[in-house]
Amino acid sequence: MTTSSQPRVSGLEIRSIDYVPLDERHGKLWHLGPLWFMSNAQIATLAVGLISITEGGNLVWSLIAIAAGTILGTFFMAFHSAQGPQLGLPQMIQSRPQFGYVGALLVWLFAYVQYAGFNVFNTILAGEALHTTLHGGVKLWVVVVTLIGFVIALVGYDVIHRAERVLTYTFLVIFGIFTVGILLTLHYPPGSFDLDGFQWTPFLAQFGVVAGYQISWAIYVSDYSRYLPPDVTVRKTFYWTYFGSALGGIWLMCLGALLAAWAGKDFETIRSINAAGDKVFSGFGAIVLLFSALGLISVTALNMYGGSLTLISAIDSFKRVRPTVAVRVVTIGLTAALSIAGALASTAHFLENFNNFLLVVLYLFIPWTSVNLMDYYVVRRGHYAVAEIFNPHGIYGRWGWHGIISYLVGFAVMVPFFSVGTLYVGPAARTLGGADIALFIGLPVSAVLYWLLTRSIDVDAEARLAEEEIVALESASHEHREP
Repeated sequence: MTTSSQPRVSGLEIRSIDYVPLDERHGKLWHLGPLWFMSNAQIATLAVGLISITEGGNLVWSLIAIAAGTILGTFFMAFHSAQGPQLGLPQMIQSRPQFGYVGALLVWLFAYVQYAGFNVFNTILAGEALHTTLHGGVKLWVVVVTLIGFVIALVGYDVIHRAERVLTYTFLVIFGIFTVGILLTLHYPPGSFDLDGFQWTPFLAQFGVVAGYQISWAIYVSDYSRYLPPDVTVRKTFYWTYFGSALGGIWLMCLGALLAAWAGKDFETIRSINAAGDKVFSGFGAIVLLFSALGLISVTALNMYGGSLTLISAIDSFKRVRPTVAVRVVTIGLTAALSIAGALASTAHFLENFNNFLLVVLYLFIPWTSVNLMDYYVVRRGHYAVAEIFNPHGIYGRWGWHGIISYLVGFAVMVPFFSVGTLYVGPAARTLGGADIALFIGLPVSAVLYWLLTRSIDVDAEARLAEEEIVALESASHEHREP
């Protein structure tokens, strides 16, 4: 990633996939709390809490499944967050030590598809919310939302953190009133809170989708912690990320379950939110929707920012990329354009299958998160030669067969346990009555296999190389050269 020294453009973040030097580290650890709270506390997350209700589960077991799935899934994403301050790198570029300089393209492709898929859903929801309250047409608002998200993503890291903090404070007021109102004014079907109404299949379906949704955040998290100084500690970084994301997720998913149980077959995200809000007081539904649109704009910006980093990482695998503002403009712009095109071309069929999309995301990232965390916390114990991550002929190689094999085997053993609505139900899942336990198969298989395959790695030699290269790394990063 060779480049000449480049002056900073005022207001715009210059760095992308390159290492953040120690004297540029800044921010406060607690900022991760509101960032991950608000990233989850938006109405796309609300839609994740519908699965059990729509498959015939009762309300109380749906709420339990949501809490359990969030507790488990957030565990993995929060441990990824702790990698950011220690390495000074965004999340997906960290896949090179496990999968290789070129081999990491395997997971980057899936990551980029995830960013695009979520943005299509987010912008459509935001467009519908704004059309319902301000009119003007869904397609117009989809474009407006995407353009605002583009500007936020372009300015970058600091403005994203600030925006999420402001939105968090406002959310606590508006959605606090909304939640209390829902609990006091809505009526639920008989048996909604009957613990005897447990059904295994809808419970596991809800649990799996929630866990997958939380694990899907794992590809984002180091992007927003990499500017923090390394002395913030892994434990504290984990806590602020975990509790922020888990609280935001549980709150909105449980709201989704409550609304779905109340509305029944008439449930429709925007219309039901509006109707429930108006039961608190006339016009409050519109206030909730307008604020919800702001939350969706912020998460759209997160997806563009992460999509840009992933796209730059992928291009860099073939041709060295200079970490410049121009590169960020092009890659964020391309991600925004794909988001608009996808949203404008989408149909109700896409929205109906959003839950299937979430399950596919879960399946694709279970083996990746397993391999990445095993490598970081057990195999290499956080010691990486960062400069080598940007060296196509470095110690991590072009193809990391240990990671690739572990990923593919972990994915393959999950296939019989897949249960994706009407799209595919594996033979093992059919035997279990449609229950999906793929998560519990893929995680340990990929982790254990990777650990076994990497027993021969000379971790101490890699750590010594990292120490030898650190001075040159800091110097190169100040001059915006390699890496």
